[in-house]
Amino acid sequence: MALSGLQIQKLLPKTNCKECGSNTCLAFAMKLAAKKASLAECPYASDEAKQILGADSEPPVKTVEIGDAKIGGETVLYRHEKTFVNQTILAVNIDDTDPDALKTIEAVRDYVLVRVGETLTVGAIAVTQKGADDQAFAELAGKAAHVSGKPVIISAANSAAAEAAAGQVKDTHSVLAGVTERNAPEMLGIAQSCGLSMALSGKTIDEVVSLAQKLKEEGFTNVLMDFGAQSPAERFQINTIARRAALKGGNKALGYPTLSFIGSGDTMQDTMLAVQEIDKYGGIAVLPSFDPAQLVALMTLRQNIYTDPQKPIQVEPKVYTIGEPDENSPVFATTNFSLTYFIVSGEIENAGISAWLVIPDCEGFSVLTAWAAGKFSGAVIAKAVKEYGLEAYVKTRQITIPGYVAQISGELEENLPGWKVLVGPQEASDLESYIKSVLQA
Repeated sequence: MALSGLQIQKLLPKTNCKECGSNTCLAFAMKLAAKKASLAECPYASDEAKQILGADSEPPVKTVEIGDAKIGGETVLYRHEKTFVNQTILAVNIDDTDPDALKTIEAVRDYVLVRVGETLTVGAIAVTQKGADDQAFAELAGKAAHVSGKPVIISAANSAAAEAAAGQVKDTHSVLAGVTERNAPEMLGIAQSCGLSMALSGKTIDEVVSLAQKLKEEGFTNVLMDFGAQSPAERFQINTIARRAALKGGNKALGYPTLSFIGSGDTMQDTMLAVQEIDKYGGIAVLPSFDPAQLVALMTLRQNIYTDPQKPIQVEPKVYTIGEPDENSPVFATTNFSLTYFIVSGEIENAGISAWLVIPDCEGFSVLTAWAAGKFSGAVIAKAVKEYGLEAYVKTRQITIPGYVAQISGELEENLPGWKVLVGPQEASDLESYIKSVLQA
């Protein structure tokens, strides 16, 4: 029977040393009970605690560090059960025979997508050996790590090239791919000496699982599973079976994050395969090339999938300044749902004006949802205007509200004596024309 957090706490040292990353032993015990942490994170765990808790305290899917990020460590099968935590890492592959390899490394390094306040980047670079020069391959792996500042997935043709490349990326939490039953002893030594994880592959799933178990017996658990190239349907099935077996069946042998090299030769097919990895439990998805348009779509999807469904992305409720507004600048109001805020503020900025944007606390709901829930009403907006002290900064007594909630205009005027309420467009994309035709007319 699973132990509760309080029962687990009794087995911990109760020093509240914080070395495990939690503020108290009780907080750490709660993480253990929820299988969000491993007992190995407690440096002072007693032999009794290790014997009683042991592997039962570990998350059903092993957490593996890749660079500054983590993969695995999930505790639910579906995001609506709680939330997914560690995002699928999107990586870009580079062959050592590519004359533009360095340019691609620099492009990956410089690629940044800012969406609803989050900065999204490529998580890793895979370097694949196609040529015969082991040293040139190793040097490229080193450039990929040091120029980009990202972890490297080493896919070498032989153990000598793997060892040389691993030496170039030592202690960067990178990955040694292509580990099989045949080369595992050599690769294990390389991975341990350079602080790398290993991606295991084999002809069958059973081979991969068997190899993972052997490595665990030797004390090595920083493992990823590469199930190889299959059809989309087969990949979907394998990923689902592995995750379900780990989470619902307690099968530790399948409780590891995955690595998938994508390369069908068709951009649309590759995008679809990457989408499937993001949707269905992929740990690292390696794209065959650097394609900014493809990355925008994949990162947007990933951000949506890994948003906590019980806690919408929201911005801080307050009055925001757009540009350099003064006492005569127009005033707008909308909700604190991040996507709404960034779209509305962006459209106002695009119109070339400075303005005040009132954002009341709507618990992160969009305009219509917040209105339906009573979180975005005339009384709520008026209260925000007064609490934020906006009237002390502006002489203008006009405020524009979203067109979808035109019905609250009367209530808002009642709660803001002396103010005139203007009803803006329903869609934020029409704000620029509204500003020019109404506010600046």
